[in-house]
Amino acid sequence: MSDSWVLRIERMEEQVHPRTKRRRTIGRYVVLHDGRRVRGLAGWTAEAKGPGANAPEGNGLRIEAGVYPLATWNGERYKTFGYAERAGPNTWPKPGLELRRTNKRTEILIHPGRNFLSSVGCINLCTELGSAQSPIDPHDSHARVLALIADLQEFCARFPAANGRPIPGAVVQVIGEPAAQ
Repeated sequence: MSDSWVLRIERMEEQVHPRTKRRRTIGRYVVLHDGRRVRGLAGWTAEAKGPGANAPEGNGLRIEAGVYPLATWNGERYKTFGYAERAGPNTWPKPGLELRRTNKRTEILIHPGRNFLSSVGCINLCTELGSAQSPIDPHDSHARVLALIADLQEFCARFPAANGRPIPGAVVQVIGEPAAQ
């Protein structure tokens, strides 16, 4: 992909928490500007369990591997503009972006996570999750989403000035469909 902003997520594996038996999909992400890696905008992701499914609505699974256009978001709990600057478990709204063209699925977002997983189909950005017992640090995750939004605003010449609008030239590329181990 050229002349574009890409968040590339390569899914690696599913982790199963030894005590709760909850499952999450972990992967690695990197931001690309016109096909070139952006220094400092890389890390890990946490998503719901698989398999990937873009239908039916509300299935609680991760989205299918594919390419999804990005948009600003305007929900009660997550927003691209008007979010709470400070990270905290009870601080709302948190920063977020929306993936579009997800078939029957709606409100598939990139937003901060915490603990094991804060997602029902969404994507949480985080630092390395080396084991199923590794928690998502909410402050680190919040900072990563803020960095993503700031980079989009700087790179995308036509970044919208309001929530609920498409971001021209910006996509999320999800690669892989790992199974539970």
